[in-house]
Amino acid sequence: MNIGVLALQGDVREHLTALAESDVLARPIRRPEELADVEALVIPGGESTAISNLAVSFGLLDPIRKRIADGMPVYGSCAGMIMLASAILDGRPDQESFHGIDMTVRRNAFGRQVDSFEGDVTIDDIGDFHAVFIRAPWVEEIGDDVRVLGRVKDGPGAGRIVAVRQGNLLATAFHPELTGDLRVHRYFVEMVRQAADAQ
Repeated sequence: MNIGVLALQGDVREHLTALAESDVLARPIRRPEELADVEALVIPGGESTAISNLAVSFGLLDPIRKRIADGMPVYGSCAGMIMLASAILDGRPDQESFHGIDMTVRRNAFGRQVDSFEGDVTIDDIGDFHAVFIRAPWVEEIGDDVRVLGRVKDGPGAGRIVAVRQGNLLATAFHPELTGDLRVHRYFVEMVRQAADAQ
């Protein structure tokens, strides 16, 4: 199984490592022709405006949108969640996204870099997860087909939605790739396997 990590900006290496430790072949994706060789994609955390601009510059915006529309499984963490949203609050007016998940996401919802924190999230199908939030977004609204998987339990933003799934698309506001806990990545890998079996 080949899973790509969008390697334009952000914590690419950490996702590649977590996927490799989840027993799949992981490779960085920077060009449309590389995207064609993978069964699924991870969009890492980083800076969503930079990822958006680079996706346009590298000719990846439309190919990724098409693959998502065709059913490719995608997981986005932090900025990746923003990139999967259908609507973005507090973003630049010209910011593009991949329009995968029917949700409205607020950028930097928990505050600036100095407001980054760790907290517990209970994730459906996974359990309690100690999550790392770095200039993280949260989900303000979801469409009818979006399933809420997790909310902040205590502390800043208690009760806010920070993990969602819509079909083959998964998004978290936090960074599981920075924790050493592989359960979110393994959950996504299982999603990819199920999508492949369904074809």
